Amino acid sequence: MNNVSDKYLALSGGIGGAKLAFGLNCCLEKSQLTIVANTGDDFEHLGLLISPDIDTLLYTLAGMNNSQLGWGRKDESWNFSEACEQFGLDTWFKLGDRDLAIHFYRSQRIKLGASLSQVVSELCDRLKIQATIIPMSDDPVRTVIKTDKGTLSFQEYFVKNRCLPIVSNIHFEGKESARPSTALVDCLNDEDLKAIIICPSNPFLSVQPILSIPSLREKIKASGKPVIVISPIVNGDSIKGPTAKLMREMNLNCNVKTIAEIYKDIATTIVIDKQDEAEANEISSMGFDVMLENIVMANDEDKKNLAKAVIDFSGNL
Repeated sequence: MNNVSDKYLALSGGIGGAKLAFGLNCCLEKSQLTIVANTGDDFEHLGLLISPDIDTLLYTLAGMNNSQLGWGRKDESWNFSEACEQFGLDTWFKLGDRDLAIHFYRSQRIKLGASLSQVVSELCDRLKIQATIIPMSDDPVRTVIKTDKGTLSFQEYFVKNRCLPIVSNIHFEGKESARPSTALVDCLNDEDLKAIIICPSNPFLSVQPILSIPSLREKIKASGKPVIVISPIVNGDSIKGPTAKLMREMNLNCNVKTIAEIYKDIATTIVIDKQDEAEANEISSMGFDVMLENIVMANDEDKKNLAKAVIDFSGNL
């Protein structure tokens, strides 16, 4: 049972992680949920600071997300991008007319000296979001991908090249000097923290940038709190995005056992889909508690049901 004094920390990327974040937000009271957003995808485009994963979480929890595209704001129009094409500006990363406002707000506030954490907090207040969303760091960390088409920034790989290049290596520029955001450290030190939840985000492109920050893995372990991972792989394939493709290109078996191996140094529990029940015993023998659930979140009820199951399970840990 969920005790209203219990607090939960979720690590999330964009679309996939935001689905579970939505469910958690529906199941928990205000102040119970803190969501750490990956900022390895952040970049500057047309003079604006873009934070795709943060914005996806903001729009999703505010009920403003574009469910058809999976990213951006609903009821969007594209006059700005169409006009940019007339002047030969880069339009491979499309900015919707409504979406522009959040990028202008963030860019102006940071130009005036605000931290990214301050900006995200202000945006949560303006959008009346119940949960607390925080960036993994106020220091820049950028995901860089080595491919058969050369070394690409995350957005060049993910959007401009549609994840088609073959990946051989991923690294995170700036991680050595990055510090976890103050709110993240405070959350890990909170005696009321019940569990840490790793959302079903891409482990290489969304979660690893967060965990690459020096000392963060150690701080999570030192907290002594259960760490619950929701698998992004179901029945040998990705729920969303290029996770399965990356695993194959990096010569990893595309199954839930590999997901368990990726997180075995930090996680205590793994949530896998009922379709993968045959692998449950082997994963359990690796030292994990294993939850079997329906983890494909096709609608809002699925998101709430999975979130409730994870919260209820954490009460028994």
